[in-house]
Amino acid sequence: MFLLSVIFSLLLVACQTGTDESVSKPVIIDTDMGTDDWLAMLYLLQRPELSVKAITVTGTGLAHCEPGTQNALGLVALAEQSDIPVTCGRETPLKSNHVFPEDWRTEADEMLGLTLPDNPNTVSEQNSVELLISTVNASQGQIIVVALGPLTNVAEALQQDSTLAGKIKMVYVMGGAVDVPGNIADSGADIDNTTAEWNIYADPHAANIVFQSGVPVTLVPLDATNHVPLSAEFYEKIKQDHTTPEATFAFNALTGIKGYIDEGWYYFWDPVAAVVASDESVVTIETRTLVVIEEEGSDSGRTQTVDDGAEVRVAVSADAEKFKEIFLNTLNGH
Repeated sequence: MFLLSVIFSLLLVACQTGTDESVSKPVIIDTDMGTDDWLAMLYLLQRPELSVKAITVTGTGLAHCEPGTQNALGLVALAEQSDIPVTCGRETPLKSNHVFPEDWRTEADEMLGLTLPDNPNTVSEQNSVELLISTVNASQGQIIVVALGPLTNVAEALQQDSTLAGKIKMVYVMGGAVDVPGNIADSGADIDNTTAEWNIYADPHAANIVFQSGVPVTLVPLDATNHVPLSAEFYEKIKQDHTTPEATFAFNALTGIKGYIDEGWYYFWDPVAAVVASDESVVTIETRTLVVIEEEGSDSGRTQTVDDGAEVRVAVSADAEKFKEIFLNTLNGH
């Protein structure tokens, strides 16, 4: 009888473990809802070892708040996870007046004309900062934040609740250009800046707050994403292999930006950061001490290595083939 009791107890523990939050890592996605964000989000929503607890849209990036949150609600509905709360934060940077080009914002707002399933839920009554704080504090284990846009929401949350930094396992940030040129000057926005990357440039003060907060940060900058262009070869591969609703939506989104792909300047920016959040082996990581230049001028938003900067883990290169295999297999549910 005693032996049967022990066996029953072990089986009960095993069953409980299968549904325990500690088995699946809790994740918050902070996003500005551009095309590469959609791909990154669908990847994260498909990963069996991750459990997305909230999606916070930053209005200082590509999409404006109202369309950005509606599009996010559609994406979680597509992934059959409609109960994930979605909300937005402020639409102005903490200090600067930097903004993304308006035609880029319109493209993100309109989601390239693509359609998504209806979500029976509405935008959360909490704003992004409130939802970030409450989700972190409610987590049964240390949570991961995947930040795919300007760091406005994350910075404000860390400012409002000083205990958050010790409760977050890692903030994975797509942003910055450490040892490579930035992507502002060549973007057609008529801005004289060859050193900054768009996500950090949009709110440099927020980036400094996050870096200096003491929260663990892994930066996935252009140094790594430059190794992973979104090529015509990948487009043809997903064209032939999109067997899930998520992969089909990704293919349709890439078709919508096919002109950019053919021109050779589109990269897997946010998807690389998303994959790193689940599998760091796709990149090479080094520790750097960084500061973000906040002063207006040709270096505004630059992520610069300095002796007394904040300690940040930086992805300096990426394995493109390994990334593409993991990314496409995940979208297809493999």
